[in-house]
Amino acid sequence: MKLESLATFEVALDPVLDLGDSHWGRRRVINIVGGTFEGPRLSGVILPGGADWQVLHPDGMASIDTRYTLRTHDGAHLYLSTNGVRHGPPEVLQRLAEGKPVDPAEYYFRLFCHFETGDERYRWLNRTLAVASGARTAETVRYEAYALA
Repeated sequence: MKLESLATFEVALDPVLDLGDSHWGRRRVINIVGGTFEGPRLSGVILPGGADWQVLHPDGMASIDTRYTLRTHDGAHLYLSTNGVRHGPPEVLQRLAEGKPVDPAEYYFRLFCHFETGDERYRWLNRTLAVASGARTAETVRYEAYALA
């Protein structure tokens, strides 16, 4: 297998909405308010209206579950869902939670990316498995997405 660069995503976020504890862990929702993506195979904007439905587990790991809509530079609409995990040492996760700058090398943040579209120009995405490596800031998530070739 090889990794082929798809795009760099910069996802703008609302503040965290804490829904409290459940039997899975602490449930949070983080609304997606926009953003951009740019790369050799994909570019465009992230439309407002999606969200990240997270679960924070007692060991500090976050289960990531996002769904949102992209509009490519040439007008195609794509559905994108990501699933993944973020974890690291407690002191690093605390700095992230406080919105402080943290080097992404200090924690693990990986995603599976699933695209769907009816636009003929991008149907290849329906048949493509993709992965990403992410970084969290106070107001954004940035990740590099790669197709598995």
